[in-house]
Amino acid sequence: MITDRIDAVTRIPADCLKAAPPLPKSVKIEISPRCNYRCGFCALPKRRTQPKRDMDFALFRRITRELRAVGVEEVGVFYLGEPFMGARLLVDCIDYLKSELAMPYVFLTSNASLAFPDAAEACMKAGLDSLKWSVNASDAAQFESVMGVSGRMFHWALKNIQAAWELRQERGYATGLYASSIRYDGEQQAKMEALLRGRVLPYVDQHYWLPLYSMGAFATEREAQLGYRPSAGNQGRIDALREPLPCWSAFTEGHITAEGKLSACCFDATANWTMGDLTRQSFMDAWNAPQFVKLRRAHLNKDVSGTVCGKCVAYS
Repeated sequence: MITDRIDAVTRIPADCLKAAPPLPKSVKIEISPRCNYRCGFCALPKRRTQPKRDMDFALFRRITRELRAVGVEEVGVFYLGEPFMGARLLVDCIDYLKSELAMPYVFLTSNASLAFPDAAEACMKAGLDSLKWSVNASDAAQFESVMGVSGRMFHWALKNIQAAWELRQERGYATGLYASSIRYDGEQQAKMEALLRGRVLPYVDQHYWLPLYSMGAFATEREAQLGYRPSAGNQGRIDALREPLPCWSAFTEGHITAEGKLSACCFDATANWTMGDLTRQSFMDAWNAPQFVKLRRAHLNKDVSGTVCGKCVAYS
């Protein structure tokens, strides 16, 4: 199940608890850095300039060929943006990973609003192993307040979640369908649970809860306006929380932006955690670049003051 894979990534094994760990088995690549939502808890809207270009397919092919050659077994065709913003490129990337590289596991997370049946089916047909929906609002009113866009997209997302399930059932695709949600408090949590029971759980193989992440402390002002208090860093899912330090993101999973930059942070919407440039160097060189080794050493010492991670709410 999807939670087994998530827990395997967020749990740092003993052989990875070092400043220069072995290469990760899982890497996320930002096919599209764009998003049609403006979520109050997300760092993406904090970018000074919103990106307009998706990843170059030639760059994607070069990077993923190298990843497969060095032993990467899982590739997420998303990072922070919404992958269905570039649906044609997304399908091409999945097809390349599965048909050309025989990548064992290809996965993505989507807000579902643009995953219309034709696009979702194309991903399944190309061999996508896991498609996870992010469902974080209980009704159109909350959706507009938190996601910052028209409530019509709330209804689009729910219809697309159901349609993807029906397509898979009808045509026998092997793609796993999953969903995650932020765990709120009190009345809001009860509303979320009611929505999930009626509109999401019947159409997924598994659902799990997440804490409200800090997104590297970039969204804290908006979070305060919305009345939310984020958890420390990225501690994984609710039922298998990890300690904030050392942060697994810097040790067990690679994160590559649409521009080909390797980041140390799973929430790096502003290029603050760039550790290497894969347009100029190999993934292997960037993964254990001097600046990355230095940052991991601070994490292992559980003292990131004075580093790029120092302002994260996890350590404040």
